[in-house]
Amino acid sequence: MTDVPVDSAAAARTPAPEGLTLAEEEELRSELAKVEEEIGTLRQVLAAKERHCGELKRKLGLTPLDGLKQNLSKSWHDVQVSNAYLSASSTLEDWNEKLTQSEAYKKTQETLSQAGQKTSAALSNEGSVISRKLGDMRNSATFKSFEDRVGTIKSRVVGSRENSTDGLHSPSGAGDKPPQDNAPF
Repeated sequence: MTDVPVDSAAAARTPAPEGLTLAEEEELRSELAKVEEEIGTLRQVLAAKERHCGELKRKLGLTPLDGLKQNLSKSWHDVQVSNAYLSASSTLEDWNEKLTQSEAYKKTQETLSQAGQKTSAALSNEGSVISRKLGDMRNSATFKSFEDRVGTIKSRVVGSRENSTDGLHSPSGAGDKPPQDNAPF
């Protein structure tokens, strides 16, 4: 909302309100001009005070975020101590108490607990079965043959690097000869 300064020429053209004498009208216009001038002065003082406040905050290292945090904290505190919040909180606590004491809640809780225990046991059992099957597979002839082949390939690669002088030889260790493959892979 902005103040509109009174134009004395325009004011002189408008007729005086009924019931006011010319002297009373002049006195009111003079008072209006003084009040508008005071308002302008107060705005200037307020702007100067706001600038000074901003400078002090900057020197103290206070940021607008700090002010926002403080305002939010105060607002949240005000909400927590309000009658509406306290009443709603009390009502919810009463409902929670009634719900957790009901037979339906207790039966559901017991059923879910049993289901969780049975699921845990089943998963544990499946884990042991899978572990046993992996152990059996590792002890199988096929896996041992595969493990031996990987070991052989590894020893060829590592062995060729150890015997290599410049590190640029073939990883098979056979130089330019193609590697021999006796395995039916």
